[in-house]
Amino acid sequence: MSPATPSEPSGRERREFYRITVLLPLCIQAEAHDTEGELVETSLNLSGGGIGVTVTTIYKPGTVLSLTLLLPDQVRFKSSIEVLWLDPLPLLGDAYRLHARFVGMTSQNREQLIRYIVRFQRDHLQEHYSV
Repeated sequence: MSPATPSEPSGRERREFYRITVLLPLCIQAEAHDTEGELVETSLNLSGGGIGVTVTTIYKPGTVLSLTLLLPDQVRFKSSIEVLWLDPLPLLGDAYRLHARFVGMTSQNREQLIRYIVRFQRDHLQEHYSV
């Protein structure tokens, strides 16, 4: 498989990726939008297989959306995500927990994301456990 070939992780493979909870600027919108929406700093659960994030828009499972993340050093990461399900968050009013998986992601993009996650984990461990 060439590095530019999109790969789709199975449910089991998605769970094999290390997950982090991080605060990053992000934008989620319909793929049909020609212009990128505003990036808003949001807490999200991120892995090489997908994301979990709180949203106020209702999305149908199976819907493919466009995701943009602003990684450290102003690196823009773009990918398509497929909505898996939404969990209502009654204590937050009209908010939902969106669970989505990356679709059509190139191996190169997945590697970039995994490198960021590993670097985040390493920095976090150094900060909290160094002498």
